[in-house]
Parts: sequence; structure tokens; C-alpha cells
Amino acid sequence: MSAAQRRRLNPLSQETESDDSGILNECVLLLVFESIKWDLQVLCLTASVNRKLRAIAKRLLWRKLCVYRAPRMVSALVNGSPSGRIGGGWDALAKLMFFCCGCESTRNFKLSRSSPGHFAGASRFSKTSGRSFLTKKCRADLLFVSDPCEHPVGDKEDDLGIYRGVFRGFLRSNTRACLIGRQVAFDDRVRCPYCGTRVWSMTAARLVPKSAARRLGSRDGRLEYFVCVNGHLHGTCWLVPLSSEEENCEEVEEEEDEDEDGGDFNGEAYKKHEKVTNGTGSRSSLMF
Repeated sequence: MSAAQRRRLNPLSQETESDDSGILNECVLLLVFESIKWDLQVLCLTASVNRKLRAIAKRLLWRKLCVYRAPRMVSALVNGSPSGRIGGGWDALAKLMFFCCGCESTRNFKLSRSSPGHFAGASRFSKTSGRSFLTKKCRADLLFVSDPCEHPVGDKEDDLGIYRGVFRGFLRSNTRACLIGRQVAFDDRVRCPYCGTRVWSMTAARLVPKSAARRLGSRDGRLEYFVCVNGHLHGTCWLVPLSSEEENCEEVEEEEDEDEDGGDFNGEAYKKHEKVTNGTGSRSSLMF
């Protein structure tokens, strides 16, 4: 019997063997990414090769990346269960952790020009910061929020700050219950930049506490943020230039909050990937 005849007689076994070998073998993929310390650039490129690898990345690899890069934050978000689920999926959480979404003008926040998204060189998420974004009735919720990513706008304007965050168990949160109870409508122009779902404007809902502006280094009324149905937060603010005394106070606060942090993410791999995409982030966002 020729080799061609044997292949015709056993097409299923050959396909199974092919699918479980080489780059499509999940055990091999895990070993490879562990050896390169879960390099984000390589994972983005791997997920863009074909549909099978994209499916493996969505189901397994993005979760492993998040756990590797921010173990304490992820453990808190899934209540300590390593196989727990995340609202919007692990690919959306990975994008939120490493990608600054940029900003365009909205009803309550006007810009002279839009600011494009990009991979963040470094990010620090803190649940201490997150508490500053919760009203008194919602303080039982757990929210991680990043430090603002600073975007210079012009000589005559303050710098633009863009920040992002994520709730634990948003479907059962007091914040969501408050939005539903007040019958707050979804914003008809904005979508979540991380999972694509509809969002509420916390400014329109009047759920922005004054502590949020203080935490960001902004002023009350000079910020806006949105929360999507999966619990992803993104927002913008105008940053007030700090005096040397205020900078020293900020450093002390950060030392006190060190045990509360979700994690600091090194950005070297992301800077490399930004060069691949010419800094626009347009191709990068498609690879999550």
C-alpha cells in the first residue's frame, strides 16, 4: 500500500497528530513562553498567525500572561482561583493592563485634538487608587486603577492624563447596582476600548467622587471616566503641574500604598512592539 493510500484511509488520525504537534501543541507553547518570560510582543505576533493560534491564545495564553505579569492583582480579581473567569475575557484584561487606549473628545471632556492609543511603557495598578474612584455607598467594591499615562498636548495647556482600571465581579458590584437603580442610560457614542461593549459615563451618572480628582492630580470637574458592562474602566483628566512639596507628599503616599499594589509592569517588550507598529497601536489592538 502506498503512502498516499494510507493517508486516504486514515485522514482523522493524521489530522489529530498534526494538530497536536509543533506550534499548535499547548504544552510546547507554554514551555516556549515560560522560557521567554511571556514576552508580549511574541504573544501578539503568535495570536495573529492563524485562527487556531488565536483561539489558543484567547483561551489559555492571555490568562497565563496576566498571571505571570501581575499575580497579586489577578489573584484578587478571581478570588484566588487560578482558573477563574474574568468579565470580557483574559485577552481584554491583558490589553487593559498593557495598552493605553488614547482619547477623543466626549460630551463632558473636550480636546483640541485626539490622542492615539499606544502600548504603555510601564503601568502601576493599585486598589488604593481604585477606592478613590468609588462613592461611599460603593466602597465595598474592589477596583484596581492605573496611574495616569501623561500625554503632552501643547505649551498653553495642561498635560492630558489617561488612566484605566478593572472591577472584581462587576456583575455583583454595588457600583453596577447603583447605575441600574438610577436607571442611568448607556453612552450612545463611546464603547469600551478593551472589550467593545457599551459603557456608562460616571460623570453623567454623577458618581465621580472628589477623591478621584485628588488621586489623579487633577481638579474636580476636569476629568471623566466610563465603566463598561464587563467592569473595565477608562478615563481622562487634565493634570495639574505639581510643586516640589506636592511631589514629595506623593512619594510618601506611594510608599504607604506599596502593599496594596496590583503590580508594576516592565515595559521594555512593549516598547519593542510599539516600534513594529510605528507607535500607532492600530495593528497591535487587533492582535489581542
